[in-house]
Amino acid sequence: MRLSVAHTTVYRYDRPVQLEPHLFRLRPREDAVQRLIGYRLDLTPPPAGQSWSLDQDGNAALQAWFHDPVEQLTVSVDFAVETLRENPFDFVLASPVYDERLRAALSPYLPSDDPAAFAGLAPRESDPMAFLTALNGGLFRNFRHVVREDGPAHPPEVTLREGAGSCRDLAVLFCAACRARGLAARFVSGYERAAAFEEQAHMHAWAEVYLPGGGWRGYDPSRGLAVSTGHIAVAAAADPQFAAPVTGTYRGLARSTMEHSIRMQAGA
Repeated sequence: MRLSVAHTTVYRYDRPVQLEPHLFRLRPREDAVQRLIGYRLDLTPPPAGQSWSLDQDGNAALQAWFHDPVEQLTVSVDFAVETLRENPFDFVLASPVYDERLRAALSPYLPSDDPAAFAGLAPRESDPMAFLTALNGGLFRNFRHVVREDGPAHPPEVTLREGAGSCRDLAVLFCAACRARGLAARFVSGYERAAAFEEQAHMHAWAEVYLPGGGWRGYDPSRGLAVSTGHIAVAAAADPQFAAPVTGTYRGLARSTMEHSIRMQAGA
């Protein structure tokens, strides 16, 4: 499936500020299941300098720095992606557990979350696939879904206690439950096809779980489905803050506001 996205974010300040170096993770992944057809990122005002790199999780990241004070920063990104994984279950699970070397490699995605805290979210299935299906469906059915336009993801304990959360909150809770079960999981930031049909589109968040034989596989608890061609992955990390689309601060006694617009088109 081909998906096109035009995403503009405007940061306004009520008096001039000095921007510290910013990091932008807004370039979609390029891998075996997602092909980037075209991409453009524009910053206004233009930065004094910029540099592309791979961050600690392998995400494409642009660092930009600015010399002159600004009262507004506009970030515009346009791209087209072809998503290729039509069947999210097109693999054979090689093993229900990780061997010692694989567990060591996945250790950043396997912190020691308390298993008892999340025991009620899904049955203690011995089959990882059954566990993931039950967890994904349970979070979708049993939690109230809300929209929070800004702010970090809530800790999993908060979402569990309140029985409600945004897509990023549910993704964090999903990851915590997987890790407590012994499954490596990471937070994913990106876009989804359903946003193309909403009046006010937003970026989306979901989770990926590492399954031997299948690699990283996406699960979207706010939609109750396994990820296939309708999602565009941009950045993934063990910690949600390292998958944030824009990271940066400013110096100055000013109040800031943010507004955004996202337009998506979906084709065959």
